[in-house]
Parts: sequence; C-alpha cells; structure tokens
Amino acid sequence: MRPNDRTEVRKTKRLKTKPVLLVMGLLLLGNVLWFIAWLIPNSGGTTETVAQVEGDAIRHEEWVAEMESRVGRESLEALVNERVMEAAAKKHDIQVSDEELELELALYRSATEATDQTFLGLNEEQMTKKIRARIILEKVLAKDIVVEETALKAYYEQNKTLYEVPTSYDVKAIFVSSQEEAESVRQELENGSSFDGLARERSIDASTAILGGSLGFVSANTTALDPNLVRAASELEPMAISQPLPLAEGGFAIVQVQSVSEGNAFSFDEVKAHIQRELALEQLPQSVTPRAFWEEFDASWLYESES
Repeated sequence: MRPNDRTEVRKTKRLKTKPVLLVMGLLLLGNVLWFIAWLIPNSGGTTETVAQVEGDAIRHEEWVAEMESRVGRESLEALVNERVMEAAAKKHDIQVSDEELELELALYRSATEATDQTFLGLNEEQMTKKIRARIILEKVLAKDIVVEETALKAYYEQNKTLYEVPTSYDVKAIFVSSQEEAESVRQELENGSSFDGLARERSIDASTAILGGSLGFVSANTTALDPNLVRAASELEPMAISQPLPLAEGGFAIVQVQSVSEGNAFSFDEVKAHIQRELALEQLPQSVTPRAFWEEFDASWLYESES
C-alpha cells in the first residue's frame, strides 16, 4: 500500500460511524445498567406489584429478572472490561490525563454524524469512562511500538483537518406531525414537563424517542439532520426550548440544546501522543479487546460457563 493510500484508509476509518445495533447496545448498557443496579438490591423476596393486566400482576422480581436476561450479560461485561483496564493501567503505570480525555471526546464529537454516534444516549460521565478504558487499552498495546517523529508529523500534516474540531451542540428533539402538536408540546415543556419523558411519549420518530429525544452532537458540519435543526442548535442557549421548527420533509420539531462544546484547532504537540497510538495500532496484526486481558487479571463472572 502506498503512503497516500494508507492515509486515506486511516482517514476513512477515523470518520466511519458504527452500526445502529451497536449504538442501541451501548444505549442499553448506559441507560439501563444504572437502573438495574438500583433495583436489584431491593428485589430480594419482594412481591411488590409493578404493573397489572386485567388484574394479572407483574411482580417486581419478574421485572428485574426480565431486564437482567435482556441486558445483564452485556452490562456486566462492560463493567468487567472497565475494571480490567484500570488494573492494566496500574500494572503498567499508565496515566490518562484530563487533556487526553478531552481531546478524545472532541475528536469523537467532530467525527460522527448525529444518530450514528457510538455513545448516543450516554451522559458525559458514562462516555468518559468508556473512552478512558479505550485509551488505556491503546496505551498498553502501543507501549512497545516505536513510531518515528517524522511519521507522526507527516500524519498530522496530511490529516490536519481531523484536528480542527468545530463547536458542537448536544441536542434533543421531539418530532411531531403538525404545528399545533408542536405548540402543545412546547407548552407542556414550559409548564415543567420532562423533555425526555415527552420525547418518549409524543415524538413520532421512534429511533430518537426511545433515547429521550437525543440526537447526539450536532455541528455546522452535520449533514444527516434537517438544516433547520442544525441552525436552531447553533442559535439556542443551553436548556432553552425552541419555537416549533418546520422540517424540510414535513412535520415539526421542538429542540433543546443540553450543552455546548467549543471548537478547537489542536496543535501537533497536543495530538502527538494520540497519533503515536493510532500509527502504532496499525502495526498490530489484528484488533485486540479488553477481553484478551481477563485471564491476566484473574477476571471471572457469573456467565463463565457460557463464555
């Protein structure tokens, strides 16, 4: 492969988004895990009724068991992976600075498109934990691989636009069929209703309704969303509620910006360590996941017999 071809392949890999199933899986891990953790300590022996259908009760323990069967394995595996990576960081004396985390978050926000984002539906703390675990894994794998300074600088110059991160907005939206419905939704929000709750109840876009209306991070470069939504995101103050927005393909939306992340043009020195890991990992014969380190750190779990 020629050097320029390698650069183009790497650039494509960097900007590629994840499949929808992976997005939904991570959503379940992030948003359901904490709920299960809250429920389970109180579930021992309880016969509390949580729902009824024609007088037939659904018990608390049935509810918890059903959630555990659906997402329990994936949730627990994510927790074990994070703990294993923390153990690896301690063993190899690996540090992850706030600056490194902020860089990775910024690059993530700028390199993904709206609802295709890998961490869609996760809050900042959950995202940071997952990114921290990934950085530790990359540092462990790359620690013995030498990359020449000239190669690092060449990569930076060839891919400088990747490190010019635009201002991004964490956006939620409720999609409805008419302006009248949009006005009704806006009034409910003004009266104190939860945006997440109303999105799940009223939004006609099922893929974002289940996420409490989350569209992920939006910037001026976002092309996967209606231009009116992108423009509204850049004009709204954080937590303010938009007026009903007409959409190009019909219908209306109510938009709320959760937070704003200011853009930045990162210098070579700021991204040098990141590039070193990127190029070092390209030299590995195959991808490696945290699961490869479970035996080294004596990790075990209740699904052992199924592994």
